[in-house]
Amino acid sequence: MTSEIFATWILGPLLGVMIFLFIFRIILTWYPQLDLAKFPLNLVALPTEIFLASSRKLIPPIGGVDITPVIWVGIFSLLRELLVGQQGLLRILV
Repeated sequence: MTSEIFATWILGPLLGVMIFLFIFRIILTWYPQLDLAKFPLNLVALPTEIFLASSRKLIPPIGGVDITPVIWVGIFSLLRELLVGQQGLLRILV
């Protein structure tokens, strides 16, 4: 029962929020003049920068475009589907 609560009420929404933050971060890259260190934008930048900084070391920009947020959207979407989707591992185990 506790793993069902964890998957349904904690892990699923957490992964969904991270996907949303990365998509919002992709949109913010269209506006390079914005300061991501100031208040409402730092709520998006801080949680995502942890992942992006490490992956930027491995994946260089392609044609001057940073593709790491797109990669992280894919990773978090895949994790969400594999773990808490309709046929997810945590749903099958419960």
